Amino acid sequence: MSTLTTPGPDAETRAVRRTSRPMPLVYAGLDLKRQLRDKMGMFFIVALPAFLFFVFGMGDDEAYGSANVAMYVMVSMAAYGAVTATTTVVGAAATEQTMGWGRQVALTPLAPLGFVAIKTAVAMLVAVVPVTIIYVIGAATGSSGNAVDWLASAAIVWAGSALFAVYGLAMCLVFKGENSSSIAAGLIVIMSFLGNVFTPMDGFMLEFGRFTPLYGYAGLARYPITEGYVAMGAGHDSVWLLLANVCAWTVIFAALAVWGLRRRQERV
Repeated sequence: MSTLTTPGPDAETRAVRRTSRPMPLVYAGLDLKRQLRDKMGMFFIVALPAFLFFVFGMGDDEAYGSANVAMYVMVSMAAYGAVTATTTVVGAAATEQTMGWGRQVALTPLAPLGFVAIKTAVAMLVAVVPVTIIYVIGAATGSSGNAVDWLASAAIVWAGSALFAVYGLAMCLVFKGENSSSIAAGLIVIMSFLGNVFTPMDGFMLEFGRFTPLYGYAGLARYPITEGYVAMGAGHDSVWLLLANVCAWTVIFAALAVWGLRRRQERV
């Protein structure tokens, strides 16, 4: 005799079929519950960024811009947690499609575009979790700033993480295999170092980092605090440079996703 603690694809499909609620909402609810029950996945999405905040910035009340160092680090770690969430969840959607779950979804009225849209919405909801938890920890441990700092940075962290939903989708469409989502999430760590998220950079590494995907996003998230001034007096980034970085990488990732999808369809 066997017991099931979490619904698999077949169970989710049956649940979608027998409900009277709109099917996209049912599937979104089931998928959100499944994501939140994934203890290992939520550890890397929530616990790891929170731990890094404890190590690098908690309680550091030295003034920085309109806030303090603790808040600067808090925003950076919240951004890291949010992009890890969106990359992991949406990347898994592309992997599921290639591993057979797409055939299960095809038995329902849900269109492929709707499937991706639901996964993106679920990813954005999951991203709320690390942002909220890290901001609560920050508020309780000495992060300080004005109301604009708190509200604007949180909104940018959350909304900007949608870029990495596109990234996760692109990576898992371009690279074939069930490990592609793990590879995409792992590369986030490297991009975080290069993007000035984990530790301040200067010199050549800073100049190089300005062209990497996380630099513009993290810079925009911290802009309410820093007004574009880089840590350690390493220079200044205009808001237009940061926006250009985000827009350029959005176009690049979207183009890669389209190319990967077309290549996969040609092989079928």
